[in-house]
Amino acid sequence: MKILLLEDDEGIGEWVHSSLSDAGHVVDWIANGRDALVSATTGEYDVIVLDRMTPGLDGLSVLKAIRASKNATPVLFLTAMEAVEDRVEGLEAGADDYLTKPFASSELLARINALGRRGAPTAQSEPVKLVSGDMELDLLKQTCTRQGTKIDLNAKEFRLLEVFMRNEGRVLTRAMLLERVWDINFDPTSSVVETHISRLRAKIEKPFSDTLIRTKRGSGYVFET
Repeated sequence: MKILLLEDDEGIGEWVHSSLSDAGHVVDWIANGRDALVSATTGEYDVIVLDRMTPGLDGLSVLKAIRASKNATPVLFLTAMEAVEDRVEGLEAGADDYLTKPFASSELLARINALGRRGAPTAQSEPVKLVSGDMELDLLKQTCTRQGTKIDLNAKEFRLLEVFMRNEGRVLTRAMLLERVWDINFDPTSSVVETHISRLRAKIEKPFSDTLIRTKRGSGYVFET
């Protein structure tokens, strides 16, 4: 895979670069946030790894700019900022995974490989569009329409809706959504799932005056058209 690494600590950067390169990956290591943003928005990468506290532009701002450009490349935060609030902030900004320092190179490789598999092009047998009722999700163009009206979704909202549409009529628990959308075993006290579902409902339900995502008290959520 081709990986973009934003890390301003020379020692950690060299170690991560070496570990990933030895595993067969091609790594572009950049120490400045602004330069990393240029590379992320002009180049093609399978996975992007970001430190949060970096010169020029911090990693969180880099991520927000990446997602604002409709770039859905999987992003992993690799940072010393380990508080629950920091993790929530990073995930809600559009990160796909969050690994705190210090860390084992084997875990970093495993997480990057998992993100790479999830972000890989779909096989020919996989649909490029998901259609449910009057809702259509284009997985290649990363666009969503309902009744012919385009709905703007951020990366996490798009992934959340994709999971719901692939599992229409099935009850999905918070734990299942955290695993499938955020690819991480997350603090069960976090409201990240509820927050994103509320935002998604506001975009795909409220303008059309109906309900697609139903809450099953004590169980989880069900998507039905």
